[in-house]
Amino acid sequence: MQHAGAAAPLKVDIAEKTFRSAEGVTIDALRGLSFEVRQGEFACLFGPSGCGKTTTLRILLGLDQAFYGSYQLPKGGSNRIAAVFQEPVLLPWRTVEQNVRLALSPGTRDIDLDGLFDILGLSSMRSLYPSELSLGLARRAALARAFATEPAILLLDEPFASLDERTADKLRRLLMTVWSARPTTALMVTHNLREALLLADRVIVLSPRPAHVRGIFDVEISRQARHVQALDDLVSDFRTKFADAG
Repeated sequence: MQHAGAAAPLKVDIAEKTFRSAEGVTIDALRGLSFEVRQGEFACLFGPSGCGKTTTLRILLGLDQAFYGSYQLPKGGSNRIAAVFQEPVLLPWRTVEQNVRLALSPGTRDIDLDGLFDILGLSSMRSLYPSELSLGLARRAALARAFATEPAILLLDEPFASLDERTADKLRRLLMTVWSARPTTALMVTHNLREALLLADRVIVLSPRPAHVRGIFDVEISRQARHVQALDDLVSDFRTKFADAG
């Protein structure tokens, strides 16, 4: 296992990742997983539930070092990784603003975040505590915390899971708005095909476990043009290329 800084994209080359089940059986999670995310690109890692998508993010976050292979982060990425998880993980005794600013280094905790809070619709909620927020608003606070650090790379692990579709769709569009205003290299895990096609520049398609890359689907129309019919067409094109993946 090794990792190093890279001037250009995020690069992943994991030869093997295994783990033991509760019954003591060795499970092959990843095998021959190799892909890259271009600098400034928003990519989605798409595949069936349980195929190893979250395991891959845990490796990139340094939370799982028991694997064979390597990865390279964008320049400065080892110190400037931001992550958004399925659960917001906000400190209940801190306000929204305090939770966001805690992610900043001590020397930057007083920077102006008005624009970020405005984009995410949190300006009037900065003094609220997590217990006073709906789950959707808590997810917005988690996004604000991630983008406040101006990360070299942003990793997202199904951040809109468990939300109703109306709330999730609103948050997806807010994510694109703030990402456009504060661009960074991003990799998002999802098993929701329409979500991947709505958000991504490219969709990295994984096989069932042990995961490897089946192929890449380039989304070649602008995000502004990805209305309902366009997404239906993209889904059709995707399923033609990857007949049993979505």
